[in-house]
This record gives sequence, C-alpha cells and structure tokens, in this order.
Amino acid sequence: MSLKKASLIIVLVLLIDQISKVYIKTNFVLGEFVEVFSWFKILFIENEGAAWGTKISDLLPFVSDETGKLSLTIFRLIAICGIGYWLYTSIKKGGTKTLIWAQALIFAGALGNIIDSVFYGLLFDESYGQVATLFSDNPYSSLFHGRVVDMLYFPLIDTVWPQWVPWLGGKELRFFEPVFNIADTAISTGVGILIVFNKKAFPHED
Repeated sequence: MSLKKASLIIVLVLLIDQISKVYIKTNFVLGEFVEVFSWFKILFIENEGAAWGTKISDLLPFVSDETGKLSLTIFRLIAICGIGYWLYTSIKKGGTKTLIWAQALIFAGALGNIIDSVFYGLLFDESYGQVATLFSDNPYSSLFHGRVVDMLYFPLIDTVWPQWVPWLGGKELRFFEPVFNIADTAISTGVGILIVFNKKAFPHED
C-alpha cells in the first residue's frame, strides 16, 4: 500500500472522529444521552485520563491531576511519533496491506484523541450544565489539558443480578459498560487486525 492510500485512511478516520466529537460537544450537555436502540445509546461523557478513565493521579497519589494530565498528553505525543515512524518505515519497506491498514487505523485513532487532549481545552467552554461553544472566549482549560470526548455506549446487558447469586444478588449487571469514540474504535480495530491476522501482517520469509 502506498503512503497516499495510507494517508487517505488516516484523514477519513480523523474527519469522522472529529466531526462526531464537535457535534456532540456543541449539541449535548455533559451526561445527556439519546437512546438509539435498547442496546445502543449516544451518551456524552469526557475522559480526563487514559483508557477506562484511569488517571495518573489515581495510580500515583502524589501527582496532581494537572501534572498527570500533562504527562499523559506528552506521552501520547511521543507514542504517536513512534507509531508514525513505524507506519512510514513499513510503507517504505513494502509492508503488507494488512499491516499498513492496521498501522494507519492505530495512528489515526491515537491522533484523534491527541487532538482532544491538546486543543479542546482551548477551543471549547465547559459542558457542565450547558452546551459547549466552539471557539469560546471562555475556554475550559489550556493547551495540553483538554478532555477526550466519548459518546458510543453499548449496554448490551442492562439488568440486575438474580437474588440467588452469592454476593452479587440484587446488584446492577451491565455489559458492555465502557463509553468510547470513533478514535478508540480505530485503535481497537487496528490492534485486532494485528492479533487476528498476524500471519498476514507479518509473513515469514522462506
């Protein structure tokens, strides 16, 4: 696959990701949702940390939220440079389409979330109790301290544990609980391709 085609994949994923996030930010109040199906909802939340909402300050209590957020954003920037270099060298070396597809999806997804982390704090005002404004005169944060927008929610099972189940009886049972975005989907799809189609991505030479 050529660099041009890989770039097209990245641009398309980024456009879909960013358009969906800007739409949610400028049309939903934080916590607002729309039920599409019983098992699929558009739910607006913001993620201040890494995967599953984990913050560095949760793991290292002596680190402040602001310092942890900045550290995470810098780490993401370093990681995206590494992924980009890996993609570029794979294309130059004639890597398989499977490998380059996966790399392009991972790169696009990572870049999509980095855009939120780096710029959204400067571009939008708060979403608490109001619909955010793009290019606001009163931004909610500063450069490198933005929050990632998530909105895709699939509560495939949303019920209560039977009373007879030890320790869990009567408690809420929900699957699949994480809320994510298009960028997360691209990353997960790319990683899944590398795992499931590993032999096609990395063919062994005779």
